[in-house]
Amino acid sequence: MLNVALANRSYPITIGENLLSEFQHFKLKAGQRVLIATNDTIAPLYLQTLTDMLEKQGVKTDSIVVPDGEQYKTIETWNTILTALLANNHTRNSILIALGGGVIGDVAGFAASAYQRGIKFIQVPTTLLSQVDSSVGGKTAINHPLGKNMIGAFYQPQAVVIDLNCLKTLPQRELSAGLAEVIKYGIILDPEFFNWLEQHIEDLLNLDVNALSYCIYHCCELKAKVVAADETEQDMRAILNLGHTYGHAIEAELGYGNWLHGEAVSVGMLMAAHTAKLLGQLTQADIDRIKNLLIRAKLPVNRPAQMPIESYLPHMLRDKKVLSGQLRLVVPTKIGHVDVMDGIDKNIVLESIANV
Repeated sequence: MLNVALANRSYPITIGENLLSEFQHFKLKAGQRVLIATNDTIAPLYLQTLTDMLEKQGVKTDSIVVPDGEQYKTIETWNTILTALLANNHTRNSILIALGGGVIGDVAGFAASAYQRGIKFIQVPTTLLSQVDSSVGGKTAINHPLGKNMIGAFYQPQAVVIDLNCLKTLPQRELSAGLAEVIKYGIILDPEFFNWLEQHIEDLLNLDVNALSYCIYHCCELKAKVVAADETEQDMRAILNLGHTYGHAIEAELGYGNWLHGEAVSVGMLMAAHTAKLLGQLTQADIDRIKNLLIRAKLPVNRPAQMPIESYLPHMLRDKKVLSGQLRLVVPTKIGHVDVMDGIDKNIVLESIANV
């Protein structure tokens, strides 16, 4: 078990097998009311297990099932969850449980932040990407056609419950997408972890329990430290966005869901690496190591052919990190360290995109 240290808003992250059947991890009491928000992919797999466990312990349970996919991370889905809370007469004492991947976690968390000005919620992430990244740290949001995650709130859960068994039903493409965020942690914070990934990436793809347990714990540990130091991304937390400014441009331009978030981040991290090389900050040898690991993780390493290079900048200039019209990019200076740089020449950015 880990703890995200945020004073009176601190919360535990529990990682293990069969946790959906173990009540003690959820910080709930008999007599409480919950609404489980999930999607139509996860509901047939895990909703009944979680519902039965909670009701057996005296928790009164409702559920809402929404469509699955990044293209449904919208104000309409957010409103559907709020409507379910209202229609079932949930109060300020109710708890919202997000059962699913990053989309469900983000939308349900944002709904929890807004319902009656804020109710408690619990993250139960079911994808590798959400387990290592999006379920931890309290970033909640919905997408807008003009930009990803541009409408939302910083709102922390009361617990994160990570059941490794959920990964057994995860499609290969989704598993690889999660590995992009895993690899990101090695690049930005931990060269030894990057070395470990070079030795164990196939173990993760094969769902080796020991490798997964170590990997997820370590990623959550790294993120928890960053969040505790900079909860609302005023400074250090921005490093967690390596590759995301480029990647969000791909997602928005091609239509949310056509490229998975992790796939876009994979290509975005290589674009950031080429930016660093053009700035004299990163060697070709480091770029090659990053690219080779992404390839072994079965992730894309080339930009989408149908997306013109000039189409990136309008999206990138709407990024949340932009200040006074200036791009701010997370740039790796070596494996294990990044800097956040302002005012990078747009021609360097465009050349970096062209190189991937």
